[in-house]
Amino acid sequence: MLKNMTDGAPLKLIIPFTVPLLIGNVFQQLYNIADIIIVGRTIGVEALAAVGAVSPLFMLTMVLTIGLSNGFTVVTGQRYGAQDMDGMRRSIGTCIVLSCAFVLLIMGIMYLIMRPALVLMNIPPELMADAYAYVMIIVDGLLAMMAYNLLSGIMRSLGDSKTPLYFLIISSIVNIILALVFIISFGWGVPGSAIALVIAQAISAVLCVMYIYKRFPQLHIHRRDFKLEGKELWEHLRMGLPMAVQFSVLGLGIIILQSVCNKFGSEQIAGFTTAIRVEQLALQPMISFGIAMAVFTAQNFGARRFDRIREAVRKCSLLMLAFSVVAAVVMFLFGEEVIGIFLDNPSAAVMEAAHLYILYTVPVYFFLSQIFIYRNACQGMGVGMIPMLSGVIELIMRSLVAIYLSEPYGYVGICLAEPVAWISCAVFVFAAYHYFVRLLEKKCLA
Repeated sequence: MLKNMTDGAPLKLIIPFTVPLLIGNVFQQLYNIADIIIVGRTIGVEALAAVGAVSPLFMLTMVLTIGLSNGFTVVTGQRYGAQDMDGMRRSIGTCIVLSCAFVLLIMGIMYLIMRPALVLMNIPPELMADAYAYVMIIVDGLLAMMAYNLLSGIMRSLGDSKTPLYFLIISSIVNIILALVFIISFGWGVPGSAIALVIAQAISAVLCVMYIYKRFPQLHIHRRDFKLEGKELWEHLRMGLPMAVQFSVLGLGIIILQSVCNKFGSEQIAGFTTAIRVEQLALQPMISFGIAMAVFTAQNFGARRFDRIREAVRKCSLLMLAFSVVAAVVMFLFGEEVIGIFLDNPSAAVMEAAHLYILYTVPVYFFLSQIFIYRNACQGMGVGMIPMLSGVIELIMRSLVAIYLSEPYGYVGICLAEPVAWISCAVFVFAAYHYFVRLLEKKCLA
């Protein structure tokens, strides 16, 4: 199942690798989307608003684990591309140690700041109990989330995007079944959906461990692979920390956006939450191509094939241009129908809030698609500071627009925040990629 991406036509390697990623990412979105649909249609708008009001905190914990695991496994993929199998196993051992340490750190911080954070996010008092219960159950299950993201990241970095998909499909189905049972049959309400989510994630992590142990002897690590050396730790932290900062900064931007939105009441919160979920589904092809680009670039950077990196970036950029146009047209034409899936007899205010957000964001999908291509190419080449700085740019622009334009323009100001942030970030990563690919090529091939 492992695949070497240093030989063959780039798109013929990237597209088959991306398809399982795309399906897997859609199923991963079903984790939280299933909660939104089940909660919104079985409990009510206030319960949906409670989950939606803290969904940025859930996303923050999720993207922290994704950022760390994606950053750490870039080193794994580079060593696989260079055919350094001993180094690859040392990388896996280091990834595991660092991941466990960071999970404990993140959990400790979340326990300390959660209640003050919910107050700062302007959570309405009537939503506070359900919101706190939901997000703290997610925090308690953070180890399972990190384990799956790390193990699937390792397999993807070595060219296997299919196996994580299979396990994700299984756990997504389990999540939906358990959420229905816990909410409808057991009457556990909003906390029941969070418990179902954690159990499903734990199942996917266990399946990854079992499969790696039985099918990939070259990935079996030994005690010596866990030996912590300063140089080894720094090489992984140099990639993992900037990626974690990038993802956490993006998560913080969403928290600020949600905090501003929470001032407008339950109907706007529910509409905004629903629109974000719809958008996340529409963006999965961009995210999937970005992950594939990082894997492809990492392996070819390890093999010093800069010509292949340039070709892949150019062709994937054009492919994403075509997709962004199609996605925008579909969202314009069928956005309201998709929104209706999430709610049972939604009010006109909820539908208006959701649809308004979509109308403002879809015209700039092209800029967002280019962010995933160029930012992940920089990541694969080991330039970890570029993804982090791009996240900071998004945070600044998103926050400024949401805070300052929501006063004179109300909810429309929130809808404008994402387009401004995406355009600003796209310009930055485009310039950064072209600068560093030339610089690193000269340095590596000199």
